[in-house]
Amino acid sequence: MHELILGILTALLSALSWASATILVRTGLRRLSPIGANILRLYVASAFFLLIFALTGNLDVFRLPVKLLALAFISAQFGFVIGDYFYFGALKRMGVSRTVPITSTYPLWTILWAILFLGKKVEPHVILGAVLVVLAIIVVKRAEEEEHADRLGFVFAFLAPISWSIAITIMEHLSSSIPSLQLAGVRIVFASLGISVFLPKYGREVRRVSRREIITLAGAAVLGLVLGQYLFVYSVSLVGSPIAAPVSAINPIIASLLAVVLLGEKPSAKIFEGLALAVLGVVLISFG
Repeated sequence: MHELILGILTALLSALSWASATILVRTGLRRLSPIGANILRLYVASAFFLLIFALTGNLDVFRLPVKLLALAFISAQFGFVIGDYFYFGALKRMGVSRTVPITSTYPLWTILWAILFLGKKVEPHVILGAVLVVLAIIVVKRAEEEEHADRLGFVFAFLAPISWSIAITIMEHLSSSIPSLQLAGVRIVFASLGISVFLPKYGREVRRVSRREIITLAGAAVLGLVLGQYLFVYSVSLVGSPIAAPVSAINPIIASLLAVVLLGEKPSAKIFEGLALAVLGVVLISFG
């Protein structure tokens, strides 16, 4: 029971960190492209983790068996390069309050992969929660159509959680073999290596960032990729992804409220309906 409570608490704290980072990312995307912003964010987070590894004697993580490192690399690309590309693209095109109700559906996909590949069993409340999540997507989609919103933004928002869920499923497999701090850090370092393939094209953009953009995206990196990522990995190691992912998916409520208060976004009533359905769905999946 102690591990369950601690796992849920750390998942909630990771949600708070991610929601705060989302607001900073949205601010940083006003002039930068999604890939340019992600390069800067991942480089900052990677530097933080390497420093932490050096100070705590965890640099030997890179001497782990090749198979584990290869899986960590794949998980990092799906989570922080591919998934976050779609996420940043959706944020730039649609804003926070219209993006997060859709991207918060990643627990549905995480549980699907856990059933198919990790042998998890499906409980009735999980099915009901999944139905609510699907309804949330439909409601938000209709709201976007009525507002003539960016269709590509919706597609990006839909693809992001699928990519994240693949990353989370691989991460859960690794969490039994690699300590939480090492797993969180090595995935960020590998993600920074993976996104470096875009540096020749976006290097000039990254070099031209303003001091304000550096501070904003560095804050997003520390909150989302260092603190939030570590807390989430630790939560998964304690209670597993079928619980950690739905609990952490409460972050849309926080992010949407912050977007309204701090960014002045004005989502329609249907957007809030979709958000409520999504959150209720993940709560049922988690606590039903």
